[in-house]
Amino acid sequence: MTDVNARIDETVKANDVVLFMKGTKEMPQCGFSSRVAGIFNYIGLDFVDINVLADEEVRQGIKDYSDWPTIPQLYVKGEFVGGCDIITEMTLSGELDTLFVDNEITFDKEAADKIREANQE
Repeated sequence: MTDVNARIDETVKANDVVLFMKGTKEMPQCGFSSRVAGIFNYIGLDFVDINVLADEEVRQGIKDYSDWPTIPQLYVKGEFVGGCDIITEMTLSGELDTLFVDNEITFDKEAADKIREANQE
């Protein structure tokens, strides 16, 4: 395992929810990262944000680690969940709520319900 791989592995295993993103949760620097961080901030999710723009090694390393080509990337309890489209779909279907509940991760269920209500056709 390379040094960057070991650092990424340690980070995803040491924290319940990790989002590798462009920018930070307070200042996302791309639309996809902004959407995911916005969802998480809105539902009051406590998550670790890793700014891939601050570390070129991590920016490439996370893609190799997950074998997933895009950023952002979400990890829950050490497991890769997906990128922006998958997280958005899971939020709207309620699957993300289930994932968090099953893993005993605290979030505002009411806020998550409001997102779904606002996005119903």
